[in-house]
Amino acid sequence: MGRMPPLDEEPTSALLSAQSEGEPRIVVVWEGDTVTRPFPPGASLVIGRSKECDVVVRHVTVSRRHARITAPTSAGSPMVLEDLGSATGIRVDGEAMASGPCNVWPGQTIEIGDAIVLVHSTATSRPTTPSPVALDRYVSLMSKSDLPILIQGETGVGKEVMAERIHRSSPRKDRPFVALNCASLPESLLESELFGHERGAFTGAATAKQGLVETASGGTLLLDEVGELPPGAQATLLRVLETKEVRRVGSVKPFSVDIRILSATNQDLEARVREGTFRRDLLYRLNGATIRIPPLRERRDEIVPLAKRLLMAAAEKTKTPLPSLTAQAQNALVSHVWPGNVRELRHVMERALVLADGKSIDAEHLLLGNAGEPQPTLAAELDSLERAKIVQALASVDGNQTKAAALLGMSRRALINRLESFGLPRPRKNIG
Repeated sequence: MGRMPPLDEEPTSALLSAQSEGEPRIVVVWEGDTVTRPFPPGASLVIGRSKECDVVVRHVTVSRRHARITAPTSAGSPMVLEDLGSATGIRVDGEAMASGPCNVWPGQTIEIGDAIVLVHSTATSRPTTPSPVALDRYVSLMSKSDLPILIQGETGVGKEVMAERIHRSSPRKDRPFVALNCASLPESLLESELFGHERGAFTGAATAKQGLVETASGGTLLLDEVGELPPGAQATLLRVLETKEVRRVGSVKPFSVDIRILSATNQDLEARVREGTFRRDLLYRLNGATIRIPPLRERRDEIVPLAKRLLMAAAEKTKTPLPSLTAQAQNALVSHVWPGNVRELRHVMERALVLADGKSIDAEHLLLGNAGEPQPTLAAELDSLERAKIVQALASVDGNQTKAAALLGMSRRALINRLESFGLPRPRKNIG
């Protein structure tokens, strides 16, 4: 097994080291600092407080030689984790590790003292996100670091809410939080929106404009639906992350920026990389750590408490007395599959508040139907409306996808993705 050379000093920003893009790596995060190392197949790393260790973690809860972690030599095999006689032990997914070597996988939460170990590996498809038992502490630690974070989850799970939570808990909390939905702008305007432009840079640029990257300097920039970034914008963003400099469209003079990047997507970006539609080097720089937000159907014990919080918010907003939820209503909420996740739940509770008209909210006010039966959900209704709008837009421009995307306020790539998801043919002249 290959032994890595000792690490004496490594700065907080060491995540983006000179190692090759996409190479397996190990990242250790604790309050106030971060360290990263390459973690190729067969490598064995000693983690501890001593300068003689391969990964030096400067925290009082970490022993001088705390743990050894060994990467598998072949895809699909687990890592091996060993406690080297530490004073505070090791926890895996919130449970104290038994004595002796233990098999672990990328995606499991490894706690060494008060530090969290993250493993990014191309040898397994397991997600690099902690188990629910440690998610809150994981997010808290990630917030205090300056790591770029990729937030994954289905539509409606609350990815932007998570991004705002990370920003509010970070040292940048008093600086700007700027969000951009990468699928909401035509490709022709996206780079100008992100990086700004000078007067006369293109037709219609009557004045100079500050881009969102510049606006967010000192704070946090959220790239929502980051998988929709077109190739040109991907290349420019990568250059910004590498150089920490921005050049407005139409300008030859760059200027420095200081931003933390958070990204959100409901897509499998590794699959997009394999397809050749997303840059691997950009994904590497965006994915310092991954937070996967599970869909609501995987968090059934959270549904009723969350529904009550959303109901309270709706009642406060409309200055309506807060009604109770009957046992039948709570059972219906837990039984529903929630394809629209938290977003759907919010709309259901807002609607139920109106329909209950001051009375307790019963199952009939939720309009969810019987569990297990096909039901017209809000998400389905929205999909139907969106499909009709796309068909109408394409018809109005004789099937021109670029023009239709501009009418709909989305990128051409986003339109193509929606056509595919709705099973609509990609027209050449019209939609027939």
